[in-house]
Amino acid sequence: MGEMTPQSLGIRIREARTRAGISQQHLGEQVGLERTAVNKIEAGTRKVSALELSDIARALRVRMAAFFEEPVAAVAAHRSSQGLDTVDSQIDALLAELADEVRLVHSLRPLTIAAETQAWERPDSEDEAEAMAAKARGLLSYDQAEPVGALQDHLAAAGLLVFSRPFGTDTADAGTVLVGGLGVSLINSSQKVGRRRLATAHELGHFLVKDTYTVDWRVADADEPMEPRLDAFARAFLLPREAVTARWTEIAERSGTRTAAVIVGSEYQVDMSTLARRLSDLGVVSASEAGDVRAVRTTRADIIELDLHTTEELAETTQPRAFQRAVLELVREEEISRERAADLLWGLFDVEELPAPHPRERTAIWEYVS
Repeated sequence: MGEMTPQSLGIRIREARTRAGISQQHLGEQVGLERTAVNKIEAGTRKVSALELSDIARALRVRMAAFFEEPVAAVAAHRSSQGLDTVDSQIDALLAELADEVRLVHSLRPLTIAAETQAWERPDSEDEAEAMAAKARGLLSYDQAEPVGALQDHLAAAGLLVFSRPFGTDTADAGTVLVGGLGVSLINSSQKVGRRRLATAHELGHFLVKDTYTVDWRVADADEPMEPRLDAFARAFLLPREAVTARWTEIAERSGTRTAAVIVGSEYQVDMSTLARRLSDLGVVSASEAGDVRAVRTTRADIIELDLHTTEELAETTQPRAFQRAVLELVREEEISRERAADLLWGLFDVEELPAPHPRERTAIWEYVS
């Protein structure tokens, strides 16, 4: 990294403030500075003290060290191409911070990297998206019929770390960035479980073709040239052709469209819009029947009467266990403090819950003085 000057530090403060959606006036009020002082700090004509910088970092909800670190290459390239007016500044800021956290942990305690690191061919047709989904199921140790479960664990084993946090319904579904051979995905858990899972499968597609940085706004409605293909991949990954066709036909013939939609949607943990589109793509239902499926709403009575079992995957704030285990090991080895670990674990653990460092042998001191 080059020398940090007041001008370059000011630029980073301005960028962080802009991504946070805070005016200079508002920031000044939060840290006890006049707006003109904030303006001068960002312009590099006024130096900022360590205490002021700490207050600014806290107000902008970033780590103070982030002002001095080079951003992850994929994040830097994305910001350079988009400017500060990114598609969704909130997820951009959250994803950039998450990428820094994963990079830190990965540098101290290497996380799992997929054995297959070459980028997959991008699907150029529905058939290629279907084939890619079948290949991905094999990579992640799912058979070609079973419902996809435990997404975080399976994807982590392949090198894609999936985190979830709620950041509002009127914003992006998800985003993914590549960090040192790993994929890091952030899923918006404010959305319903079916949409969260579709977004996760969609981000898996981005990871497999090695897109360096993506933010997806309502993945099902995306209009970028590659997005519909990756959305078709996601539907095929969650709803395998032969198994879903057979299951749907069996239930629909016996109990009708609505019951079939409720049961299949529950078994494969997808929303009705995703199910309707997939059934339509497979030629299993007519356009009219697809509309009927989209209109279905599963009730509590359905859950009881049909003996359904649902799981709230990626609900609220979650992290992959592989990441959490690495953080806990860093605490035991005294490579990071318990307070820093609690921060990395997003407050999911109290400091008091974190493990104590490993006891040192009395002779271990000679490792540091010999």
